[in-house]
Amino acid sequence: MTPLTVTPGTAPGGRPLLTVAGEIDLGNAGLLARELEALEADAGPERVVVDLTAVDYLDSAGLSVLFVHAERLEIVASSLLEPVLTYSGLTELAVVRAP
Repeated sequence: MTPLTVTPGTAPGGRPLLTVAGEIDLGNAGLLARELEALEADAGPERVVVDLTAVDYLDSAGLSVLFVHAERLEIVASSLLEPVLTYSGLTELAVVRAP
């Protein structure tokens, strides 16, 4: 199991950025939720960029967190996660793009 790291920052153009690495599962999805909520509170009306390119595993608990915040997210995802995000329907609600 790869531990989850969640690092807030600023994306190019000044938008809020959350860089996520490791595995997102039931045991740590709460950390992702807390960090997203905190960043969104500071972001105002801007979309938050969530960089998932270093995420190796994403289960339904992690997807649930992303769905709650979907309308406010721009997700950067690798080709590994793209099928999961597409089949779940998340790409219909959030902006999802390749790195």
